Amino acid sequence: MSTGRFPTLYPLAAACALLFASAPTLADERADWPEEVLLGTASLGGTYQVYGDGLVTRLIDELGIDAVSQATGGPYHNMTLVHTGEAELGLVTLGPARELWDGEAEFAPGEEMRDVRALFPMYQTPFHVVTLAGSGIESIADLSGKRVGVGPMGGTCAAYWPQFLEALGVEDVHLQYADANHLADYLTSRLSDAFAFCAGLPIRAFERLERRRDVHMFGLTEQEQSTLLDTFPVSAFEIPADTYASMDAPHASVSFWNFAIGHKDLPESFVYELMKLVLDHPDAMMEIHPAAIETRAEHLDKNGVIWFHPGAVRYYEEQGLEVPAEMLPPEMRPDEDADDEDASDTDD
Repeated sequence: MSTGRFPTLYPLAAACALLFASAPTLADERADWPEEVLLGTASLGGTYQVYGDGLVTRLIDELGIDAVSQATGGPYHNMTLVHTGEAELGLVTLGPARELWDGEAEFAPGEEMRDVRALFPMYQTPFHVVTLAGSGIESIADLSGKRVGVGPMGGTCAAYWPQFLEALGVEDVHLQYADANHLADYLTSRLSDAFAFCAGLPIRAFERLERRRDVHMFGLTEQEQSTLLDTFPVSAFEIPADTYASMDAPHASVSFWNFAIGHKDLPESFVYELMKLVLDHPDAMMEIHPAAIETRAEHLDKNGVIWFHPGAVRYYEEQGLEVPAEMLPPEMRPDEDADDEDASDTDD
């Protein structure tokens, strides 16, 4: 006599069988994952540090992998750490990344750091200046002869602010190098006259400054912006008026795009899961930092410097997005393209 139990239990048994059958597959996919992941960020008080710390927390909580963030000198340092394998992941702006990718960095001339792969777009880094109210410094031109903090040595800000000032004809600037929090303290202690920085908005060190002191913030004139656009590989950017309480109008600026990077030998399945963790959950990323509003898959086209990792390419293609052929790693290109790349490397 039938009790009617078997029709009920059969789907459950089948589901359990499917679950157990898939378990070895999941385990196999993670078999070659790194035991621990190190993520290079930048100076304390900057957006990289906040963004990176939050990303590491998500790696631990959601992927169950041991991960740690490390304060570094910024993009130049991170590109080097990932290229050499001392860090699995890093955060870079594309200006410094291009110098190191092409072997044009002053500290490593001729060394092309090509063991790095691009992962996901993060946000834009605009350049901005803050001074104490009443300092008499109202514009870029007023920085001549002043003490100006520009971030830590090896960072994007420290590399490009001096070049920007020279291109704009601002002379005799006394540059100061330190992390964002220290430079904010220098300003309040009147050890600096201005703090010129660059980071995803809002910059936490700038927010802390305006909570403690009356400050004045400014960007570029239209002519200054035009000069920098003509001279450097930057994009035009407008800092919104509501970014800081001390602003009452938008500020013209220029920016670099930021991308997360990983070593070329990271497993494809790990990178793919990392891409899903970040790009499938925009709200969670924006809880880490508001700048993550630009952490979107469609911004992959902003990278024209570093080849994408195969795990990233897999993710983008599943989203219906095409990675340009020149941004594919050599192993994913048609044979003739890979051969051309090898020949090009030999010629160099």
